[in-house]
Amino acid sequence: MRLAEAWRVALGALRANRLRSALTMLGVLIGVAAVVALVAIGTGTREEVESQVEGLGSNLLLVFPGEAGVGAAPAVSRLSLADVDAVVRVVGDRERVAVQVTSGETVRADTASRFTSVLGVLDTTPQVFTRDLSRGTYLTRTDVDTSRRVAVLGSTVAEDLFADRDPIGRQVTIAGVRFRVVGVFAPVGGQGFGVDRDAQVHIPVTTAQRLLGTDRIDALAVRAPDLDTIDELGERIVATLSERHPDSEFSAVTQEEIIGVLGDILGILTWVLAAIAGISLLVGGVGVSNIMLVSVRERVREIGLRKAVGARPRDIGLQFLLEAVLLTTLGGLLGIALGVGGSLLAAAYSPVPATITWWSIALAFGVSAAVGVAFGVVPALRAGRLDPVVALRSE
Repeated sequence: MRLAEAWRVALGALRANRLRSALTMLGVLIGVAAVVALVAIGTGTREEVESQVEGLGSNLLLVFPGEAGVGAAPAVSRLSLADVDAVVRVVGDRERVAVQVTSGETVRADTASRFTSVLGVLDTTPQVFTRDLSRGTYLTRTDVDTSRRVAVLGSTVAEDLFADRDPIGRQVTIAGVRFRVVGVFAPVGGQGFGVDRDAQVHIPVTTAQRLLGTDRIDALAVRAPDLDTIDELGERIVATLSERHPDSEFSAVTQEEIIGVLGDILGILTWVLAAIAGISLLVGGVGVSNIMLVSVRERVREIGLRKAVGARPRDIGLQFLLEAVLLTTLGGLLGIALGVGGSLLAAAYSPVPATITWWSIALAFGVSAAVGVAFGVVPALRAGRLDPVVALRSE
């Protein structure tokens, strides 16, 4: 039997049982769509996180108490502004050093209020991190030195508290203390590490320490002059802090290290999600095999007649194998369309990021075709081995 003739016969057999063929394809369709969509969401999430890290700035070195690593327990910070001065001496340029004291507080303006992250920072933050203002000015060194009660609002905080009004020069209350708004950040968008940078409020670090009743510094960041010296600079900073606090441990992590670790974790998660979705492909394959076995039993007389007029066992087996492959291939193509469409809709109308990759589509299509071959072999072999005399006698 010619291959073209086998395809024609297989297509005719599927058309003769449209409902059964559609239900059989459904399992493969759902599995392929799930693989494509979950891989797209996983890839989009990884790219979003990486862009958020890169968007913080270049040549960044993050220094914090405790041990760096996935699953490491957070350590209580013993850093103070005196330690920051020591780090500035190591770096040699105060403009390259930024600090952070973080607290969750309710910010109020007239009758509007919202709970958000309040960050105590130095005036050097815009030079270390990439943050632009949409209006007003940032904190000054005088604001930090004199512990002034001034604040710079994130774009969503400004919108929630003041709506269409200009917040510059207006008063907000943070933890019961009045602050004057001097600036508003330009929108950043997205959430890196689960933190919405547009929902933050920056105040001078000295003011934050007084407001919170502490002298601690949660973490500090340094912008290295270039990538060639960033590792050596991190070692010197950690050595300086360890010398000042012999009983404490400190870590310095570069952007590349953060992106590498997060990329590996999210990559593994993406493959795990794809593997879970692939289980439905396996279930769909079992359904294909079951239906094809039923089809063999229903068409015993047809098989006997074909063999009686000269069809070889391999011709009969090829026909049933092509039917199985055709079922899974059509289901795979429809599943790819559904997965791509669902991913694009999720990316367009929800905060879930999604990036379609060519390899996920190729993988899903290849697996769907392979499922047809793998689960169509047994029915094809059974059909090919039927005795023509016995087949013709069957009712």
